[in-house]
Amino acid sequence: MGVNLPEADVPQANIDELLPKKFQRQTPACLPEISEPEVIRHFVNLSTLNYHVDKGFYPLGSCTMKYNPKINEETQALPGFGSLHPHQPDSSVQGALELLQEIGEYLCEIGGLQGITLQPAAGAHGELTGLMLIRAYHDAKGKRRKYILVPDSAHGTNPASTSISGYQPLQIKSNEQGLVDLEQLRTYMNEDVAALMLTNPNTLGIFESQISEIAGIVHEAGALMYMDGANMNALLGIVRPGDLGFDVLHFNLHKTFSTPHGGGGPGAGPVAVSGKMIDFLPQPCIKKNDDGFSFDYGRSDSIGKMSTFYGNFSIIVRAFTYIRMLGARGLREVSEGAIINANYLLSLVKDYYDLPYKLTPMHEFVLSGERQLEYGVKTLDIAKRLLDFGFHAPTVYFPLIVHEALMIEPTETESKAAIESFADAMILIAKEAEEKPQVLHEAPTTTPVSRLDEAMAARELNIRYLFSDK
Repeated sequence: MGVNLPEADVPQANIDELLPKKFQRQTPACLPEISEPEVIRHFVNLSTLNYHVDKGFYPLGSCTMKYNPKINEETQALPGFGSLHPHQPDSSVQGALELLQEIGEYLCEIGGLQGITLQPAAGAHGELTGLMLIRAYHDAKGKRRKYILVPDSAHGTNPASTSISGYQPLQIKSNEQGLVDLEQLRTYMNEDVAALMLTNPNTLGIFESQISEIAGIVHEAGALMYMDGANMNALLGIVRPGDLGFDVLHFNLHKTFSTPHGGGGPGAGPVAVSGKMIDFLPQPCIKKNDDGFSFDYGRSDSIGKMSTFYGNFSIIVRAFTYIRMLGARGLREVSEGAIINANYLLSLVKDYYDLPYKLTPMHEFVLSGERQLEYGVKTLDIAKRLLDFGFHAPTVYFPLIVHEALMIEPTETESKAAIESFADAMILIAKEAEEKPQVLHEAPTTTPVSRLDEAMAARELNIRYLFSDK
């Protein structure tokens, strides 16, 4: 037998009272049984068909696919956390509320900001929350603004969140170095602009070195600075966004603070704000009282509730564990390691691919497969061929300002040997593109499934398997 179920802990008399005898089964169900080894082998074999960060190198640019320490899983599963019910009274969940209060304080310190909400369930949800806070701020000042400025290198969620929030996105071009074009920024800034939405480092992996001047231009027009925190893994303990002039910042706990993500979830996207925006934060907030902690619903200017109950609590516990295990110095070493790994990997492969933007990157970098196009090889072919070498492909065709883009982020959790193995595969693929491009066109050949027709899959989505004996 594959499983032995425990005896029912409900007395038979209670069962008879709740469920009349006529509805109870009189004989055991005739269910198929297989042995425990067969069950284990089935699921282990399934797991080997999938690719995940525990299995190998996962350089998915802008996603920060770092290893997730197993201690995080242990703490979030503790009965006092894993068995909570959201309707329990505050008095019975004091430990959970204290944890929420503490991680909020940690994130505010890391971000250099003064207030925070932990409710948003993911990065894009955090963006929407931040934009709603920006709207509430301007409305309170009696001036409803129309536009959000977004660089052309931004994540696609930035203009999408802008539109959903009721603003209109206006695109700012990047200059030849891959930084915000200050002249165009000045041209666009006026009293109808609510905020500039900026990722720093940007999606090219380059730190916006003009950030002080940018913040001055934006604030002079009465607008706000919003930072997309997708790339916070490059900044921990090195620089705080609030000190750079940002008024709103969303964190991706599922990226920067090491909790599992992918496949649509799970996630958490807390939003931190400067002091002038605290009154607009979603409620409830965590309130510290003389006798403990409680949920506070008393903010009359709040934008309201952004999530059922209080966000993705188990993700928050994982991130709390990660922060406490590392401490302040450890968090800085995370970013230092991420920057070193990215630049080391770049030094190994840059002679074999085009590098459109030459400034020294931080935690990630963007190559171009333009050179390989001369041999009929596309970036997609390079990505598929990497699968044959046992690596997950990097992000491809993004950011949009790089033609045939390969966006690579190794993260700090990868060893020197892993980085060198990936570089060797990238170099070999570049040589194959010149000498035998057909190999790349046919890739992957060693995976459970060969190359799929992605265009057809997008147009004719069919995720149901129908068994046929024909």
